[in-house]
Amino acid sequence: MRVAPNAVIRRAAAWASAALVSLLLVLLLLVIVRLPWAGDLGIHAATVERLRHHLADPGNPLVDADTPSPYYSPWMLLLGCLAKATGLGTFVVLRVAALVGLSLLVTGVVHLVRTFSARRAAPALALLCLVLLWGPALFNWSGFPGLNSLALTISYPSTFALGLSFHFWALLRKALRGAGGGWPVFLGLGLLWAVILLSHQFTGVVASCGGLAMVLGARPWPSWVTLVRLAGGVTLGAVVLALWPYYSFFGLFGVGGLEEIHRSLYRDLVPHFGLALVGVAALVLRWRRFRRDPLVLFFLLGAAVFAAGGLTGHYSWGRVLPAVLIPAQLAAALEVFELGRSWVRRVFAGVLGAALLVGAWTQAGTLGYVVPRDALPTGVAAKYRPPWPGYHWLTPRVRYGDVVMAKTFPSRQIPAYGPYTVAPGYPDFFLPDQEERVTAVRDYFAPGTSRAERLDILRRYGVRWVVSYPGDGGLRPDDPALRRVDTGPRGQVLFEVVGG
Repeated sequence: MRVAPNAVIRRAAAWASAALVSLLLVLLLLVIVRLPWAGDLGIHAATVERLRHHLADPGNPLVDADTPSPYYSPWMLLLGCLAKATGLGTFVVLRVAALVGLSLLVTGVVHLVRTFSARRAAPALALLCLVLLWGPALFNWSGFPGLNSLALTISYPSTFALGLSFHFWALLRKALRGAGGGWPVFLGLGLLWAVILLSHQFTGVVASCGGLAMVLGARPWPSWVTLVRLAGGVTLGAVVLALWPYYSFFGLFGVGGLEEIHRSLYRDLVPHFGLALVGVAALVLRWRRFRRDPLVLFFLLGAAVFAAGGLTGHYSWGRVLPAVLIPAQLAAALEVFELGRSWVRRVFAGVLGAALLVGAWTQAGTLGYVVPRDALPTGVAAKYRPPWPGYHWLTPRVRYGDVVMAKTFPSRQIPAYGPYTVAPGYPDFFLPDQEERVTAVRDYFAPGTSRAERLDILRRYGVRWVVSYPGDGGLRPDDPALRRVDTGPRGQVLFEVVGG
C-alpha cells in the first residue's frame, strides 16, 4: 500500500524529534553529574546547609544574622529535610533537586501539550522549541529554560517551579473543561499555585499569567459553579502565602534594589530571543482561528507586564519574559501539526527547523560541561564558557558558622560550604544592616582605610578568616593580625585572623 508523502514526512519528523530530545536529555543528565557552578548555586547550597542544621529557625543563609529569607521555600525546606534525614552532602542533595526539576519540566511540557494536541510528535517538538528557540546570541538566566541556561540552573528552585507550572497549567485546563473539576481539584490547584509562588517568585508570576490565560481562553466558557470553585482555590492559595512561616511573601511587594540588576533583560532582545519570532508568527495564525486562544492570551499578558516594566523603569518585571517566550515556543511546535495547507505546513516546518538549528549551534557550548574542551570541535569549543571554581579548598580549615571577610564574588560561593560572609553576595530584602555590611567590606579592602579601622571591622563582625586575591587590599599579608594558611585557585589566599 502506498503511503502518502505527508505521512512519511510527519513520521520522519516524529522520529527525529524524539531522537533529538533523547540526546538532549542524556546531555542534561550528564550535566547533573557534573553540576557546573555559575550564578546563584552558592545561595541555594547555603540555604540547604542552614536548613540541615536548623530546620525551624535557620536564620539568614549568607550572613550571621537572625533574619527571614525568601529562599526558605517549601521546596528548599523539603531538600533541607532530605539532607538532615539522610546525611547526604549538600551538592548531592542539589543533584537530587536537579533530577526532580528536570523530570517535572519534561513531564510538565508533555502534560500541557497533550491538552492542546493529540499528535504523538507534538510534545517532543515542543521540548525542542522550549530549549532551542531563543536567539542567535547566548543568554543565561534562571527561569529561562534555554539549553545552556538550563544546564547551569537545573538544580535551582526556578527549574522546579517552572516544571510545576507546566503541570499547573495542564491541570487547570482539564479542570476548566469539567474533567474531574470538583472542589478537591480546584483547592489542590490553589495549593500548587502557592507552592510555585513561594518556591520562585518570578516564576510564580509567569505561572499566574499562564493560569489567567487558561481561564480566559477556556472553551467553552466556565460555568458559574466552576468559577466559584476557582475563586475558592485562589483564596486557599492566598491564605497559604500569607501564613508561610519562613518569610513574608507579601512583604516582598515594593522592595527595591533589583532594578539595575535586571536592566539587561531589556537590552539586545532580538539577539537573545529573536528566534522565538517564529513562534510569534504561529501565535498570529492561532489568533486568526480563535480570538481567545490560551497561548495567545498568555503571550499578550506576559508582553503587557514586560512592556510596563520597561516603560516605568521597573526592570525586575522583565523576569516575566518566559511568559512571552514559552507560549510562542509552544505555538511554534503545535502549528507544525495544525496548519491546513500542506505546502504552508512544509514551509513553516522548514523555517522552524532552520531556527532550531541556529539555536542549537548558539548553545553548542553546553557540550563542554560533559565533554573535555580539548575533545570538542574548534567552533564548539569557542562557545564553551567554563563554570566558576568552588571553594571546597577552604573546608579542611574553615568550619560551619565561621565568618569570612571576602569581596562580593567570593561571597556568592563561600556560604555554600557552611561559613558566613560579612556582607551577602546577593541583595537581601530582609537584612536591615545590609548597607552597613556592604560598606564595611568595601572599607576593609579600600586603600585609604587605616589599620585600626580594618581591625575594628574584623572585630565588629567576628571575622575569623579573610579570603582575598593579591592586590585586593585589606591588611598587609605580613600583618601580625593575620596568619597565611592556604592558597587556592587563581592565587587566592586564605588568612586566619589571629589577633589585633
